[in-house]
Amino acid sequence: MEHVDKHAVKAFLLSLQDQICQSLESQDKGVVFEQDEWQREQGGGGRSRVLRQGSVFEQAGVNFSHVFGTKMPASATAHRPELAGRSFEAMGVSLVIHPNNPYIPTSHANVRFFIAEKEGEAPVWWFGGGFDLTPFYPFEEDCQHWHNTAKHLCAPFGDDIYEQHKVWCDKYFFLPHRNETRGVGGLFFDDLNEWGFEKSFAYTQAVGNGFIDGYLPIVQRRQDIPYGEREREFQLYRRGRYVEFNLVYDRGTLFGLQSGGRTESILMSMPPLARWEYCYEPKAGSAEADLYENYLQPREW
Repeated sequence: MEHVDKHAVKAFLLSLQDQICQSLESQDKGVVFEQDEWQREQGGGGRSRVLRQGSVFEQAGVNFSHVFGTKMPASATAHRPELAGRSFEAMGVSLVIHPNNPYIPTSHANVRFFIAEKEGEAPVWWFGGGFDLTPFYPFEEDCQHWHNTAKHLCAPFGDDIYEQHKVWCDKYFFLPHRNETRGVGGLFFDDLNEWGFEKSFAYTQAVGNGFIDGYLPIVQRRQDIPYGEREREFQLYRRGRYVEFNLVYDRGTLFGLQSGGRTESILMSMPPLARWEYCYEPKAGSAEADLYENYLQPREW
C-alpha cells in the first residue's frame, strides 16, 4: 500500500503560510498580520492571519486550517458519492489579497489535501488547489508574467499540465449569470491522486510556492501608479463580482460552512469594501471597457 504522509503535508502548509505572510509584510512595510488561532468543535482548527489597512494592501488574509470529522460534508460527497460514510481530514492554505491601488490586481491562491478513511479499506486521498488573478485595469505584460510563472512550474510535471489546469481554471472561475470570467485565470486542479502521492504532493508544493513568484512582481510594478475616485469606484464595483462568485459558486466556501469551520476565517476572502451599480455599462473606448472587451473571457497568454 502506498505511504501517504499527512504529517509532511501539514508541515509544508504551515511553512507556506509563514513564507507568504513574510513576503507580503516585506512588501507592505510597517504593517503585520494579526493571527487568530481557533478550534473547531467537531475536530481540528487552524490559524487565520489578516493584514489590514496597509499602504499597499487594503486587506490580505492567509488562512491555514486542519479539520477532521466522522462524516464528509455534502459539498465533498456531491461529486464523490462513494465517500459517504467515511471519516475525513482536510487541511489547506487559502489566501485572498485585496490591494488599495486599483492598478494592482486582486489575487487568490489555495492548496489543500483531503483524505477519507474507513476501517478495513484503503484510504481515499487527493490534492487540489491553484491560483487566479483578478485585475481591474489589466496590463498584458502582467497577465503574461502570471501565466508564464504557471507554465514554468507546471513544466516538470508534463507537457500538457499547464494547458489542462489553465482551462480548468477558466471554467471554474466563471460567473454564468454574468457570462464572464472572474479575471484572467491561472491554474486550478482538484481530485489529484492519479500520479501517486509523491508526485501529486510535489506539484501541490510547486503551485503553492509559485504564487509569490507570480504575484509580487506585479504588485511592485503597479503599486505607485496614481489613481483617483473613478478608478477606486470601478475597483469597488468589480469587487462585487468577487463576492458573487465566492458566495454562490466557490466550493471551498461551501465546504467550510458545511463542515462547521470558523465563519470569520471562511469569509475572510470577502473584500473589506465593495459596491453594486444597477445596469452598469462602461464607456466605449475607456480603460474600463478594455477589461470587459479583452480580458473577461478565456484566452491564450
